[in-house]
Amino acid sequence: MIEGVKHIIFDLGGVLLNLDYQLTEDAFVAAGITNFREIYSQLQQTPVFDLFETGKIGREEFIATMQGFTHTPISESQILNAWNAMLLNFPIRRLQILQQLRNYYDLYLLSNTNEIHEEAFNKILNRDFGMPGLGVFFDRVYFSHRVGMRKPHREIFEMILNNHGLQAAETLFIDDSPQHIVGAKAVGLQTIFLEKGMTIEHDIFKPKPKG
Repeated sequence: MIEGVKHIIFDLGGVLLNLDYQLTEDAFVAAGITNFREIYSQLQQTPVFDLFETGKIGREEFIATMQGFTHTPISESQILNAWNAMLLNFPIRRLQILQQLRNYYDLYLLSNTNEIHEEAFNKILNRDFGMPGLGVFFDRVYFSHRVGMRKPHREIFEMILNNHGLQAAETLFIDDSPQHIVGAKAVGLQTIFLEKGMTIEHDIFKPKPKG
C-alpha cells in the first residue's frame, strides 16, 4: 500500500505498453516523410497530431495530411504500418500488477492517443492475452481522442477527479512525460515520473524481498 493514496491514474504508452518512437520515425522516413522528426516528437507535436489525439480530425483526414508531407506517393497502409510501428507489447508482469492493485486502489487509465493506435494496441492485447481491451484492468479508461482533451491540460485531470469524486491529494498519477507530470501537479495530484529506463515492475511496484 502507498501511504495516503486511494486512487491511481496510469499513463499507457511507456508505462504499461512498451514503445519505440524510433521505429515509427524510421518507417516514415523510409516511406518518404524525411522530416518526420521535425513534425513529431514525444515532447512537441505539430497541430495535426494534437487534432488527431483530441478527436477533432478522424483517421481519413490524418492519413491525407500525412500523405501531404511527402512529394512521393505513400499509401494508406504504409502510413498505418509506420504510425503503429512504435507500439510494441504489454509485458505480462505489468498486467499482473494492475490486477493486484485493483484489490487495494481505484485504478484509472489516462492516455493521449488516437483511434488508429487504440485499434492497434487492442489487437496486441487480444493477440497476446486474449483480452478485448484495457477496460478489464481499470475502473474507467480515458482516451484523449474520445474525451476531446489531452494531457498536460488541467481540464482532463479535473474531469477525472470530478467524475469519480476523487480527492487530488489521495490520487497518484504515473507518467513518463515530464510535461504531463507538471500538469498533474498543478491540480494537486501526487505524481511519479517514470524516467527513461525505469519501469513500474522494477522501480515502483517491486516484489517484496523474501525472508
